[in-house]
Parts: sequence; structure tokens; C-alpha cells
Amino acid sequence: MIRCAVRQDAGILAELALDLWGGHSVEEHQAEFSELLRREDAACFLACEGDTPVGFARCQLRHDYVEGTTSSPVGYLEGIYVRPEFRHHSLGKELLAACEGWARGQGCREFASDCELENETSLKFHLRMGFSEANRIICFKKEL
Repeated sequence: MIRCAVRQDAGILAELALDLWGGHSVEEHQAEFSELLRREDAACFLACEGDTPVGFARCQLRHDYVEGTTSSPVGYLEGIYVRPEFRHHSLGKELLAACEGWARGQGCREFASDCELENETSLKFHLRMGFSEANRIICFKKEL
């Protein structure tokens, strides 16, 4: 079952996000999701098996330039995660469909996403879900 997350789900989303975005505490994730769930330009969806949350997707509108797109705003998949033991049951596909439906309802004609160059699992998922690669970049930084 896929459902739209509400403010009370910030803690659940934060727990799931720990597996996707390491390097942050559950409290940091919870604060971010609490703020995000108040916004009208963003949405989160939960995948549940019975009463157990097993995955989530986070999407929002981007009004700045999005690589490979020609319209604005663009719906953007900011993150998607399904616990490993629940993968290959179409939950990722259903979460993505919920995000795309939300973006369509916001007037978007295009939907985009990204992944790290070395994240082959994410690349394969995106290609299976009908995304086409728009560009590859390497970002640089320098201490001043």
C-alpha cells in the first residue's frame, strides 16, 4: 500500500532515511521531514506492508533549471528507498508513480531525478522506470 505521508510520519520517514542518506542523525532527518511536510511544493509517500512502513519517496517542485528539461516547474524525485527485503515487489515503481501523479497535479509536464555516478542500482532503477539519461557531470570543489 502506498499512502501520502502526513506531519505525524516525520519520525517514520526519518528512520527510513537513515538507510538512504547516512551521515545524519535521525533527529536531523526528522527536523527536515517535519519542515518538508508543511510545504505545498513538496510531498512524501510511504510504502507499507500491512502496518509496517518499508519504503518512502520524497519529491518536490523545482523552479530553477533542471538538467535536460524545457519546462518549469519540474517535478523532482529527491529520494526513493525500499528496504532490501521488500524490493522486487513493485513498491519502488508504485512510490514513483505516486510522486509523478502528485507532480502532474501540480501542473508539471516533466519529472526528473538524479543519482551519483557510481550508484549502479539507482541508475538501473531509473532506466527501468522510463527515465532517460540527460547528462553526466563531475562536480569540483576547492578550499579557499
